[in-house]
Amino acid sequence: MNHDEGDLMSDRSRRRLAVSPLAGLLLGAATFGLAAQGGEATGKKSVYGKLERVDKSLNGVFMRSDEGKRLAWRFDRPVVEAIDESQKPGDPMIVIYRQISSNEKRVTAIAFPGSAETPTYVNLTGSRVLLRSAPMVDGSCASPNPDQVQESIIPAGGRADTSEACWCCATTDQTCLPTNKTGLGRALLAACFE
Repeated sequence: MNHDEGDLMSDRSRRRLAVSPLAGLLLGAATFGLAAQGGEATGKKSVYGKLERVDKSLNGVFMRSDEGKRLAWRFDRPVVEAIDESQKPGDPMIVIYRQISSNEKRVTAIAFPGSAETPTYVNLTGSRVLLRSAPMVDGSCASPNPDQVQESIIPAGGRADTSEACWCCATTDQTCLPTNKTGLGRALLAACFE
C-alpha cells in the first residue's frame, strides 16, 4: 500500500470526502473536486449525482456529480454493503454532509431518490439515533415550527418512515433542527450529529 492509499484508508478519512491523489487514480484521469449546493462555509451541504461504482475492498463509493465531477467517498462497511446490495451504477444519489472545518467533511446520509415509495431512513450508524421531522414553513425547511416537530428513535440497523417534508438526525442524547428536505426514496444514515 503506498502513502496515498494509507491516507485514503486511514481512520481520519472515515465518512469524509477522499481527496487524495489516489482518488484521481482510482477514478481515471478526471478532475477531482467537490460540487456542493446550499450551506455556508461550515454547514450542511449536499452533492447530487449518479452512482458510478462501489468498491467493497476500499469501503469506497464513487459518484459523478451533476456538474460532471468524479467524487470518491469512504464509509463504514455496513453503509457500503447496503449500497452495493441495493443500488446499481447510474442510480441517482445525494450525499448529505456537514462541513466541519475547511478540510473536514462528515457525511450524515446517502440518499437514493425514488428507491422507496415513502421517505425511508435506514440507521447504519451502529447505535440508536433520533430522527426528527417537521412540515415545511412557507415552502422551506430553513425554519421548522418547533411545535410541529415529530421524533422517532431508530435502533441500530432499524428503519423509519416519515411523511413530513423536513428531517434531521442526531444521537439520542442530542437534538437537531429538521432542516434537510425530505424526498421520496431511501436514505442511509451514516452518522447523526448536530
